[in-house]
Amino acid sequence: MSLSEGMIEGGAASSSQSVDTLRAMTDVTQAYSRRAAEYTDRLGSMDAVHPADRQLVDSWAEMVGGPVLDAGCGPGHWTKHIADRSLNVCGIDLVPAFIEHARSTYPGIRFDLGSIDHLEAPDDHFGGVLSWYSTIHHHPSRISLPIGEFARVLRPGGALLLGFFDGSTTDEFDHAVAPAYRWPASALHEVLGTNGFKVLEAYRRTGRGHRPHGAILCQQNVDAPPI
Repeated sequence: MSLSEGMIEGGAASSSQSVDTLRAMTDVTQAYSRRAAEYTDRLGSMDAVHPADRQLVDSWAEMVGGPVLDAGCGPGHWTKHIADRSLNVCGIDLVPAFIEHARSTYPGIRFDLGSIDHLEAPDDHFGGVLSWYSTIHHHPSRISLPIGEFARVLRPGGALLLGFFDGSTTDEFDHAVAPAYRWPASALHEVLGTNGFKVLEAYRRTGRGHRPHGAILCQQNVDAPPI
């Protein structure tokens, strides 16, 4: 694959933080690659999606215009769901097996191998970005990398929907695939605000047998007319 055709920019990392970032995401990518088939079988369809999550994403989709980015698209089921709402959407993910599955299963949609930390898309390109649990493996010291990229590629007034695991403090837990992090919504609000987002709504979903889930709907550069 030509990186110039994808959504990832392969710039040289010149700092120790960049090296640490690359190493951490390589570990996560390898962990998902080992379990890609299992993940796709269990979670890679809209049948596995909680109805409240589907409703939330549908509401977000109604307020944005294309093009739309599904950042960390996994096996592509959310990307297809968004495309079915007549939006021009593309998906990116770091796991080759997910991209291969998505391309073969949904041939009419663009899927690229890429990192949400270094998007090749130009500034002000997308009307909406969906980041559905795609930042859960980012260490708190690195969370501004993808958030900053989402802010950069969104058009003025564009909407970001961010899904995450909710918690009373920012701490690490043993996710089934790789170490992940819980976030209080207030802490994410601060990160989002620092990157130019205004939070419009925050959601929390709890239930017996699963971790608390959170989602934040926010808008970039709200002084501009909504997309």
